[in-house]
Amino acid sequence: MAGGRPGAGPAPSVAAVRLAVRRALTGLSADGPVLVACSGGADSLALAVATAFVTSRLGRSAGLVTVDHGLQAGSVERAAAVAEWAGRVGFDPVEAVPVTVAGRPGGPEAAARQARYQALTDAARRHRAAAVLLGHTRDDQAETVLLALARGAGPRGLAGMPARRDVAGVPLLRPLLDVTREQTRGACAALGLVPWQDPHNTDPSYARARVRADALPALVAALGAGVRDNLARTARLLAADTAALDDLAAAALATPPTAPGDPALDGSAPDGSASGGPVSDGSASGGPVSDGSASGGPVSDGSASGGSAPGGAGVRVGGGLSVAALAGLPGAVRGRVLHAWARELGAAPGALSHRHVDALDALVTAWRGQGPTALPGGRRVGRRDGRLLPVD
Repeated sequence: MAGGRPGAGPAPSVAAVRLAVRRALTGLSADGPVLVACSGGADSLALAVATAFVTSRLGRSAGLVTVDHGLQAGSVERAAAVAEWAGRVGFDPVEAVPVTVAGRPGGPEAAARQARYQALTDAARRHRAAAVLLGHTRDDQAETVLLALARGAGPRGLAGMPARRDVAGVPLLRPLLDVTREQTRGACAALGLVPWQDPHNTDPSYARARVRADALPALVAALGAGVRDNLARTARLLAADTAALDDLAAAALATPPTAPGDPALDGSAPDGSASGGPVSDGSASGGPVSDGSASGGPVSDGSASGGSAPGGAGVRVGGGLSVAALAGLPGAVRGRVLHAWARELGAAPGALSHRHVDALDALVTAWRGQGPTALPGGRRVGRRDGRLLPVD
């Protein structure tokens, strides 16, 4: 994996990768090295050499972590070769980290990703790293959006991979989301680097490999070469919208609880139930009611569901959430509030689905006396006194 390119200046592909890394690192205030996650493939190899170049000019140190998932013959030797190369060209610290994928939740791709991110964040904390850099490109982003669309994902899924995401307090940066896979391969070729070819990338048993080999090329053939760029741009636009909606939901949950005596707690609450009545358990299903009301649709008493919470108040009240305040939120914000609250109650993020959130939403917008809604982890939520409350 050694080599160089003689000449007066870098190849355009090399310059593009370096510029992307410089933009990602400019303004990164935390001390400590930046760590590159490198498999030895073209994307992460191009990222690594660009990071070494840029950090040397920014006065930062750069380290490298390669993760051995143990899923292929020769994986130990490959990880050792990447680590040996990294140490030889000046990365410090350098680690080859073995992980165990078997037994983790989700499919093989999700399990490997979870194991890899845990290894990377653990390494970052060991070395007090300022950030970990990941080599996902614009092509990876387009594939992610297409996969999310096929799964019926909402805006968060279609927003794709963020340029920055903090995991366990560690910033994960993706500098190359505006760089193409062709450019990373071109950068490696220009610098005389020989990338490792991951057989998983062409294994049809993996959904992403099928999208890469068949689905996305078919779309390009049918709709033109701009498909990849358009999918990636869609992700950027939706990411901005999603961030704004998330902020509104966080503000609704962060606002101090409504004071006693607020209309949200009196007998005129939208459920029409008398204050002090028991949580209804007349329905065992806990799912959306049979009238087919959509999540975020009209509130059953006819009040509009597009305004703000009453008096600008938050949604928390009396150990639960105010039905009146929730009903006054736009559906997109209300769904996020309910999702975040369910997680507070102990619902595992990986098991919490749109069906659970829809069932909670039905307690607000389509109240017909249905009983408590079951959440992953064994918690249940019911409606009483104009509130959504955990049920023992």
